[in-house]
Formats: sequence, structure tokens, C-alpha cells
Amino acid sequence: MRIVFLGAPGSGKGTQAKRLMEEHGLPQVSTGDLLRAAVAADTALGRRAKAAMDAGELVTDDIVLGIIAERLAQDDCSGGFILDGYPRNLQQARDLEPVLAEIGQSLDSAVLLDVDMDILMKRLTGRRTCSLTGKLLNVYYSPQEELDACTQAGGELVQRADDNEETIGNRLKVYREQTEPLIDFYRDAGLLKTVAGEGSIDEIYARLKRTLGMS
Repeated sequence: MRIVFLGAPGSGKGTQAKRLMEEHGLPQVSTGDLLRAAVAADTALGRRAKAAMDAGELVTDDIVLGIIAERLAQDDCSGGFILDGYPRNLQQARDLEPVLAEIGQSLDSAVLLDVDMDILMKRLTGRRTCSLTGKLLNVYYSPQEELDACTQAGGELVQRADDNEETIGNRLKVYREQTEPLIDFYRDAGLLKTVAGEGSIDEIYARLKRTLGMS
């Protein structure tokens, strides 16, 4: 099965993609991981990506697409894959189609993890890390006893610098402007499948598998 995961920051795409990968042996193709690996391996595309990042610039679409194309052409992707974090805009979605055609592949589904924007804000702005244990918590959703366990042991609930409301609001704005149009793009292509992304990780995963016919 060849899947694109869609959803706003905080919707749980990465978590659900990883679980699907582990249970069904589908490679999770993440642009961030691929870029880091290409830079570390000092490939031709990796050197171009590093030059852009060192200059404080965004890595261009053609570099990202080239790295994606190389990854999808590998043998372990022949039986299916999960694209996580790509495409991010309409142009990337259009550019992906001839790349897939060249390797004789086509997408089976574009899965949207649908979460209310107010809940996304709480998921993202509420994230904290216990300074003692490194455990990830959320001031809105974690059980109070887990939050208290950290502070009562002398730890602090630390918020990442980029988890503030302004930064996250900007990330969600970029998503709505650039990535949300992919929902209609894949709906028009007959590939869109929507999964309610609220509830426990297990509940969402059960819904995801039912939607994909994998339960």
C-alpha cells in the first residue's frame, strides 16, 4: 500500500505513520530524515541541501523531490511506503506524479488525520518535557498525577522555545495556506480518506486501520 499522510502540525501523522510502518513493514519516508541522511552521507543532493541550509535558506523543491525519488526507487519501497511530510503543497503533489510513474508506482490513498484547530493549539502549546526524566507531557491532556510526579520530585515542566502560541499560530497559518489545498487535490483524484484524529493513540490507530481496510 502506498500512502500519503496529510494533517496539520500536531495531528499525529508521524506517530500513526510509525506505528503503521512497524506493524505492516511499510517504509516511512520522511523528508526530514532523508535530508539529514543525504547530508550525512555527503551525496550530491545532500551537498546541495547542506549549502542551502548553511545559507539559512529553504531546501528547494527540486532537491527534496530528487531525494524522495532516490528513496522510493529502493527495493524496500517496491511493496509500498508511507510518505510523511511530503508533499507539502500543490506543486510538490503535481511533481510527485511523474516520479511515481517513472518507477511504476501510484498512490493508493491520501489519509487525512482530521483534528479541530483548537485541539491542535492545546496539543502543541501544552507540550512539556520533565527535566528529570525527559518524559513528554501535556499540561492540558496528561493526567495531573503525572504532571505532579515530575514537579514533586524536584523537576520542571520545560516548554520548547518554538512551542509558544505565536510560533505555533504561524505554523498552522502556513499549513492552512500551503498544505490544506492538498485535501481537495486528493479528493478530486479519488484518493482521500479522512480519519478523525481525536482520542487516544490506540483509538485513532484502530480507526486508521479500518479506513485503510487493514484491520
